[in-house]
Amino acid sequence: MNTHSPAAADSGASATDVFRQSGRSSAGADIPVERAQALIGDAIKAMSDIAEKHSMTYEEFNILKGWLIQVGEDGEWPLWLDVFLEHTIEDIVTRDRKGSKGSIFGPYYVPNSPVIQSPATIPMRDDEKGTRLKFTGNIADVDGGALTDATIELWQADEEGYYSQFAPGIPEWNLRVTVPVDSEGNFEISTIQPAPYQIPTDGSTGKMIAAIDGHAWRPAHLHILVKAPGHQDLIQQLYFPGDEHNDDDVAQAVKPELMLDPQPDGEGGKTAVYNYQLDKA
Repeated sequence: MNTHSPAAADSGASATDVFRQSGRSSAGADIPVERAQALIGDAIKAMSDIAEKHSMTYEEFNILKGWLIQVGEDGEWPLWLDVFLEHTIEDIVTRDRKGSKGSIFGPYYVPNSPVIQSPATIPMRDDEKGTRLKFTGNIADVDGGALTDATIELWQADEEGYYSQFAPGIPEWNLRVTVPVDSEGNFEISTIQPAPYQIPTDGSTGKMIAAIDGHAWRPAHLHILVKAPGHQDLIQQLYFPGDEHNDDDVAQAVKPELMLDPQPDGEGGKTAVYNYQLDKA
């Protein structure tokens, strides 16, 4: 199992840059004043309540300020928020969905990955390590009707736990692909099975986790983004049975509905099937 991690400063800076370029950082510019007052006011009150409850000292307060400053300097706010808060936001936003379950986005998404028709082989290095995995399925609406204009994006870490565009020495679009479904809503993507990995541990987020005697491990997973006109986007992370970190994922993002069931393909690889149902927008 990989115990190395990319430099936190490099990874954090990349995550921050990608987030800014995505346009999501300005998506809340039109939040009504009353809503902003409620959210910000309650956040400040919650911090004040914590300080009161634990009789926070000035020494502890200054340590907190220093740590918050360092999170920003490391560029790790996307990482920190995605690891510790996003699972709660995702649960709130999707609780009324009738279709397939979603999961957190995470900080390592990059838009505009290469479009390859199904059956597709994800871009990878000639000597890419890992067990071959064929990922197949169907995309439909909640009534079972095929969504023939849907696309599925897949991105993942390599067997060393690194993501392209967030760690040095990896081809730009390695293990990233967008696949349109066929005329019946089906897709097939050949890739490799990823490995568990640690989020960057040498930056402020990793140091905070160490301070509370926690661990920084995420279970192996595939990142998925399914889109179809007139339907809600579905963001997922799909997991693998038997991973020792399924039960103690640092991001608290594992759900039973997101567990794959890979089966041997008789040729040294595995096949995993996952079918989707999307809610209307």
